[in-house]
Amino acid sequence: MSAVRAAWAIARKDLRIEWRSRTALLTASLFAILVQLVIVFGRDGGTVSLTMLAPSVLWITIALSSLVALNRAFLLEREHGALEGILVAPVNRSAIFWGKWFANLVFVLAVIAIAFPLWVLFFNVEPSTTLFGVLGLGVLGAIGFTAVGTVFSAMTVRTRFAELLLPVLMLPFMLPPVFFAAQATLRVLSNRPMEELWGWLRLLALFDVVFLVLATLLFPAVVDE
Repeated sequence: MSAVRAAWAIARKDLRIEWRSRTALLTASLFAILVQLVIVFGRDGGTVSLTMLAPSVLWITIALSSLVALNRAFLLEREHGALEGILVAPVNRSAIFWGKWFANLVFVLAVIAIAFPLWVLFFNVEPSTTLFGVLGLGVLGAIGFTAVGTVFSAMTVRTRFAELLLPVLMLPFMLPPVFFAAQATLRVLSNRPMEELWGWLRLLALFDVVFLVLATLLFPAVVDE
């Protein structure tokens, strides 16, 4: 079996399981909604406007709800004793990573698709064509930290405290893309010139490329330990 077919088979398996149960999707989506509600009702209305908070809140919501989804990346295999079966299959380890990463990316993008309209509603974001740019930033940001999350999820799945360790390991790596994306989102919503936006887009794309490559190279060593 080629690496592409193997990766697609793994991704399709994860997506089919999630489509049947919808556990991770519903949990992460509910978490994303609750995060937004907490910030809306917990802010001081006299000092900080919802519009000013909107870019940061969007990316905090995406980052935290993604952690909920990524926690389940290898959990089902561990619960059903299937992780060893995947590892002994005659499949390149990198193909396993790409399949898992693609499934995780789809989960995170589904959560973004659910949380995004509510973010527009809760934070008084003006509906316009600029929102397509914000969605594009969501995709670009999700690519990088799902790659990191897939590796760390494989690293922690065999530990006793996987659900606690993953957020501790992931959050430092989430800070750069969240910061880059929040700055870019602020400029997109403010209709700033492309010159102001281009630098943040390059940083975000560089993060994605670097960590996709590193994750692909490190994943075989992580799962073989």
